[in-house]
Amino acid sequence: MNRIFSGIQPTGNLHLGNYLGAIRNWVKLQKDYECIFCIVDLHAITLPQDPVELRKATREVTAAYIACGIDPDACTIFNQSTVSAHAELAWVLGTMTPLGWLNRMTQFKDKAGKNRENAGLGLYAYPVLMAADILAYKATHVPVGEDQKQHLELARDIAGAFNSRYGIEFFPQPEPQIFGAATRVMSLRDGTKKMSKSEESDNSRINLTDTPDLIAQKIKRAKTDPLPLPATVEELATRPEADNLLGIYAALTDKSLEAVVQEFAGAQYSVFKGALSDVAVAVLSPITAEMNRMMADPASIDAVLRRGAERAGDMAATHLRQVYDIVGFLRP
Repeated sequence: MNRIFSGIQPTGNLHLGNYLGAIRNWVKLQKDYECIFCIVDLHAITLPQDPVELRKATREVTAAYIACGIDPDACTIFNQSTVSAHAELAWVLGTMTPLGWLNRMTQFKDKAGKNRENAGLGLYAYPVLMAADILAYKATHVPVGEDQKQHLELARDIAGAFNSRYGIEFFPQPEPQIFGAATRVMSLRDGTKKMSKSEESDNSRINLTDTPDLIAQKIKRAKTDPLPLPATVEELATRPEADNLLGIYAALTDKSLEAVVQEFAGAQYSVFKGALSDVAVAVLSPITAEMNRMMADPASIDAVLRRGAERAGDMAATHLRQVYDIVGFLRP
């Protein structure tokens, strides 16, 4: 069976964009793939984190995975730092990753900004660790968003470099897992920017932990334009806020964007926002309730992570031993 690997950083609240753009799709994948879903806490510390909050967020992401429908018995769920093979393989792969490849990574430039000279090595080498995450399990497919496609291409290049250096077809070339209608959820405050955990205003996103009243309040306050809702999909090209809100409604109801546009053509935003609030609350409230139930019992979450770490660790350790043999390390 083909193998999926993906993960989310335990930094800040998971939001509607994480659910519609990633986790909901992962739930569908577990039927047809061997799935490994990681909480990538090693990646998280490329930027400063509060240790107490990091542990809490790691449990919260785990709870979100399960509450959204990922089966911990059918899939492997664990936090990255519990499997040392990720860091060990990253070093081996880093020795054959040219600086020129890393210099082309746009995400480092975006995150480091003008403070590039003071940025940590971990932030710069982040894509190599991501490659190790994938290749440690010989994953064949990786669900990625637009902002991660460049990193997956690098992982493919690194796999090819290893295979070429040692004259062996050891690592597969991981393929991007493309979904027919990937949902890109934008900020409620600016329809041209992606919904983000790092956005300063909490009103820019709907968190998976928000109450029904708060969800409705955020949708009511969401930025709009002064016109009634459009009658055609083509009109959305110049109306980013309408495009975003109608797209969210379409994703939550599993309807086509065309059908939703026809349903609300010419309507006022006040009417549409009421309908969107009802749908969002209906979909998200059961997820929030289950997350809250699990977070009240952290031992149950830790048990899931331990079982997942054992499964992931066994698999990754086998591949790492093979890598060490190929490289020529003496293992007395």
